[in-house]
Amino acid sequence: MTAPLEGLRVLDVSTLFAGPIAATFLGDFGADVIKVEHPTKPDAARGHGPSKDGVNLWWKTLGRNKRTVTVNLGTPEGAELLLRLAADADVLIENFRPGTLERWGLGPDRLHEANPRLVVARVTAFGQTGPYSGRPGFGSLAEAMSGFAALTGQPDGPPTLPPFGLADGIAALATAYAVMVALRSADRDGAGQVIDLAIIEPILMLLGGQITAYDQLGVLQPRSGNRSVNNAPRNVYKTGDGEWVAVSTSSQSIAERVVRLVGRADLVAEPWFASGHTRAEHADELDEAVAAWIGARPTAEVVAAFEDAQAAVAPVYDVRGVLADPQYQAIGTVQTVQDDELGPVRMQNVLFRLSGTPGAIRWPGRRHGQDTDEVLAEVGVTREQLERLREKGIV
Repeated sequence: MTAPLEGLRVLDVSTLFAGPIAATFLGDFGADVIKVEHPTKPDAARGHGPSKDGVNLWWKTLGRNKRTVTVNLGTPEGAELLLRLAADADVLIENFRPGTLERWGLGPDRLHEANPRLVVARVTAFGQTGPYSGRPGFGSLAEAMSGFAALTGQPDGPPTLPPFGLADGIAALATAYAVMVALRSADRDGAGQVIDLAIIEPILMLLGGQITAYDQLGVLQPRSGNRSVNNAPRNVYKTGDGEWVAVSTSSQSIAERVVRLVGRADLVAEPWFASGHTRAEHADELDEAVAAWIGARPTAEVVAAFEDAQAAVAPVYDVRGVLADPQYQAIGTVQTVQDDELGPVRMQNVLFRLSGTPGAIRWPGRRHGQDTDEVLAEVGVTREQLERLREKGIV
């Protein structure tokens, strides 16, 4: 079956997370992704997280479906090689500080001379313009500046950053979407363009209507722990056997089912129960009722009772729970992939399912520079030229 992005060539010259994850999303649906790294300074993502026998494990997911090439872009010969690759590509994703590609003679104007249809996605912390554009930055700064950290944590505790690359992941999804929009435009108009994506923006977009609420009402949303300012009961609750479950009541009907289940049907008649916002003002009373009922029962009984009542509940999992959960198993969320270094490796599967043209994990992340000879030969670099380039440290 032909993958939906088969025939699309993507040059991934980005590092760490937002840009590379965006390229992974494209590769999962058939794009030929060429990962370009420095010959002696590989993507720092290869060193993040745990390793087994010297093999980085996160890279197996981040680098999947990519061919790996080494080129020193900061040299004239390396820049020329990238231009040759760009001439036959559809997309280039980069995340160097603004001005770096231009300094190497690889700015968008030069790239578009080589290929007028090329989509150039520039992913940086703060964007290509403005007073912060030249600053170094990572997703953690976006999580702080966007307002996410200010909302996260207990009311009497400090702002809290997530323990993983949340802003990078959200930016990666936004980048992949922007690339597809630009490719649609290129198909229609015959011209590529530049995407300027600042990591500080996509996470801000997903934080709801806070800007408008402040603009119109002067309202600031406070930290509320696991509670919501928009509905209640909404929290995590400890079960009788010491585990945790999450309960959400984002709709009125679900809220009514929950309080009836826990023996407090009388609350439904209260005037304040009629909307999520006013229920949130009575979160203490609602939490007390729900916590007492859940705390008196083992997890399996709690989940079964909520299911029978058509109320919304879920266990709080670590990765062990994810791997054992029958719903994740049924929809194929985790895939086992054969790796030539580690053997069978489990990882997150392709992000969503298409009925006609599904994506696939064709191979896990490859060794640094593993495909250099093959890829450069495709743009006319001979074996003799490759040997000379290696001697000079260009590839």
